Amino acid sequence: MNMRSKTLLNISHSSFFALILCVNGCSQELNNLAAGPYQATGFKIGEVTDSVAVIWTRLTQRPDRIGTDAPMPTFLYQAPGFDELQEAPPGRVRTYGRRPDDWVPVVLYDEGSSITYIEGAVIGSTGETRVSYRPVGTTDWLSTDWETVDPQRDFTRQITLSGLAAGTEYELRAEGRLTGGDTIGSSLDGRFRTAPPPDQPARIVFASTTGTDYEDQDTPEGGFQIHRTMLDMDVDFFVHTGDILYYDEYAKNVDLARWGWARMFSLSTNFDFHRRIPTYFMKDDHDTWQDDAWPTLESTYMADFTFLEGVEIFKEQTPMSELTYRTFRWGQDMQIWLVEGRDYRSANSDPDGPTKTIWGAEQTAWFKETVIASDATFRILISPTPFVGPDTPNKFDSHATESFGTEARDLRAFLVENDMIVITGDRHWQYVSVHEETGLREYATGAASDAHAGTWTQGDVRPEHLYVNVIGGFLSVTADREESTPTLTLRNHAVDGEILFEDKLTR
Repeated sequence: MNMRSKTLLNISHSSFFALILCVNGCSQELNNLAAGPYQATGFKIGEVTDSVAVIWTRLTQRPDRIGTDAPMPTFLYQAPGFDELQEAPPGRVRTYGRRPDDWVPVVLYDEGSSITYIEGAVIGSTGETRVSYRPVGTTDWLSTDWETVDPQRDFTRQITLSGLAAGTEYELRAEGRLTGGDTIGSSLDGRFRTAPPPDQPARIVFASTTGTDYEDQDTPEGGFQIHRTMLDMDVDFFVHTGDILYYDEYAKNVDLARWGWARMFSLSTNFDFHRRIPTYFMKDDHDTWQDDAWPTLESTYMADFTFLEGVEIFKEQTPMSELTYRTFRWGQDMQIWLVEGRDYRSANSDPDGPTKTIWGAEQTAWFKETVIASDATFRILISPTPFVGPDTPNKFDSHATESFGTEARDLRAFLVENDMIVITGDRHWQYVSVHEETGLREYATGAASDAHAGTWTQGDVRPEHLYVNVIGGFLSVTADREESTPTLTLRNHAVDGEILFEDKLTR
């Protein structure tokens, strides 16, 4: 490697501050563009209830992403015991499931490139956004006020639509312009459905997956096949259970973390999907900070990018409520609980006991109170990590292991007592399991693509398993009334929508 032809970002052991040394210039000028501003990362619809939706908007300097012909940074490491810079360790070098915590990153840019000109980059722009909306079939638009995007939050703005009609399909238009301007610089259309009222039986279909690794896309032009499949299914909403992206190997500062979000959501499949399907976003370890992370973990592997910065960027890059644990009601028969599995967690390496926790006391109390107060026919916990498994022997980070056994036993008993089921992400294989002692049922969505499926051995069927398959795809859930009987049908799908397993529950 010719180090003189690279732009060097070196993070020292002592300060972890980034120093960029540019050789022969490292900026890619963005001149001679149309007025804009644009929306190359699209918009996202989230936190939908029977009367509210949150619309995430972002303005960009260019109408499209930097293409695949642009260079990529090189990520190397100062590693103890080595004189030369090292590549990332092969596979997953684990101490309680983590990357090596004493390695220090060095980021190299090709000559003429920088954070503004690398593959998938979509640099933000100042300006204003507004959203217009109306029920499908009507003529009059309602519009929010024009307000500026926030340069301190990656030029994003989240707009709350309230007073919406329940069980109604809405058209949506997100517009951007220069601050104080009279001309629309960009306009994107979309649509979504609000939830039915809580006393109304209704057919509801949603889908869920985990593990959308940018390196494991599965369409020829880039992106993920499941997004097109779920669009064709016309699901009411989508739940991403976490690991939306994988920071570990590149997010060595805030700018590179934001680059990860921009290149992921400027992919055509993601761009199209998220302006038509409401999504409830959850996070896990890789889209918070790094593999198997917790708040007090000490590590140089991510350089000056911190756990707390990862927490804030997640809330910046997704349509989100004040808290990342929340519950949503969809009609009389369905209520979902989305929980936070990283922000309040004890160290994975701590000994188990009554104070060791993944959820924290406040979230646990909220969960139990809201479940007891619910009269929904089917109550579903959606968790970033599993409660049943079984899991691989090198995992120590979930309620499916004895590492958090005390809290797990309490929560499993509560879930069974309240006739709930669990949908889990994180694991890279699909399964349906029944806990041997309690009978708790758990459905693993599996990874988003076949290339990202793995970890479990195909054909290893345990007594807990009703179904297990090392394959990419997603889980769909349908609440309906069949001959007046409330029915919940859960299906594991391949990436093209093929049904691989079906489980039907009645009340």
